[in-house]
Amino acid sequence: MGAASLPINSVRLTNSTSNFTSTSHYASLSFLKLTPSLTASKTLSLKSVVRVQAETEDYELKQMRDMAAARKRWEALIRDGKVKVLTPREAGYAVQLSNKPLLDVRPSNEHNKAWVRGSTWIPIFDVDKRLDAGTIPRKVTNFVMGGWWSGLPTLSYDSQFLAKVEEKFPKDAELIVACQKGLRSLAACELLYNAGYGNLFWVQGGLEAADDEDLIVEGPMPLKFAGIGGVSEFLGWTDQQRAAAAKEGWAYRLVFSARLLGVFLAADALYLGAQQIGRYIQDIRSH
Repeated sequence: MGAASLPINSVRLTNSTSNFTSTSHYASLSFLKLTPSLTASKTLSLKSVVRVQAETEDYELKQMRDMAAARKRWEALIRDGKVKVLTPREAGYAVQLSNKPLLDVRPSNEHNKAWVRGSTWIPIFDVDKRLDAGTIPRKVTNFVMGGWWSGLPTLSYDSQFLAKVEEKFPKDAELIVACQKGLRSLAACELLYNAGYGNLFWVQGGLEAADDEDLIVEGPMPLKFAGIGGVSEFLGWTDQQRAAAAKEGWAYRLVFSARLLGVFLAADALYLGAQQIGRYIQDIRSH
């Protein structure tokens, strides 16, 4: 599968497709006002909060700078022809007609929902299942700052990624690399190229950009839905589900409308229950 036999598309990485950019948004501390009535312990507590906020902002700025530098390196790989570009349809032709290997580098939470038949799964980042002092704060932060909505778990880099790939594929293999949205696979391409792989093909836009007829897909869900989760998926408020609703019609929308109504009813019941408990506690205290 040489470069001459496949159309190579010019590509520019945009922020809209990033799945590396931090999605954490921290609340402003402007509501905290120091007054003479604050005790020493409260003042120290506020100083600690401010210090943590500053450290978090520094970390996010570093992430943004690192991401910007990575984008420039990835664009250079593609611009210089070191990594060739394929659309999902072209990747499907190469896999089905030429039996070219497809390396799926998605984490397990995405791969387990849907995968391309015959692909090889070796995640570059995977769900971090550790529960220790170093990972629990990260998981809590990830959940509070959007993980509950998107369903995106805390991921960690697999340091054995290259070794696992080298066990499966020789350095001269024509390797098609794909992830869900297209950026983690670029990171994988950079690692593989630096490790000596010279025939790399990147699936632009990721597997999520594939149409139903482009790839032979297996698994319990459509390939486009493999990257969604959390409350947004439950309520049908993702772009993928809205697109599906436009095709399926009112019956598809009715399912998620019923779920939304159920959430409102449950929230209302919890609120009323909390009020009743509060009154009950007040009655006990008054007697």
